[in-house]
Amino acid sequence: MDEQTLEILVDLANALEAAAVDVKHKVSEIMDVKKEESWNPERILWKSAQGARGYYEKSTDLNNPDFKELVADLKNHQGKLMHNSFFYWLFESGLTVGRKLRK
Repeated sequence: MDEQTLEILVDLANALEAAAVDVKHKVSEIMDVKKEESWNPERILWKSAQGARGYYEKSTDLNNPDFKELVADLKNHQGKLMHNSFFYWLFESGLTVGRKLRK
């Protein structure tokens, strides 16, 4: 093989390797999204509230499986997380969750 053919093959191998890494990243992102979808905030009862930093929503929907999954997820993330443009946090009592839309 001549030198030009070898360079073309090396370039092709590098492009394939970069594409494989890209696919792995995308699969990881999709898997993380699937994990977050274990709870649906639309199936949780939210009430409007106002605090020192303005309006937010809170929930104490204790008998709701989605609420329980959300609380478990929050505990796994040190009591705070972002999901679909909302910031969620767990109150100190561990029985109330707050959420606020982040733009």
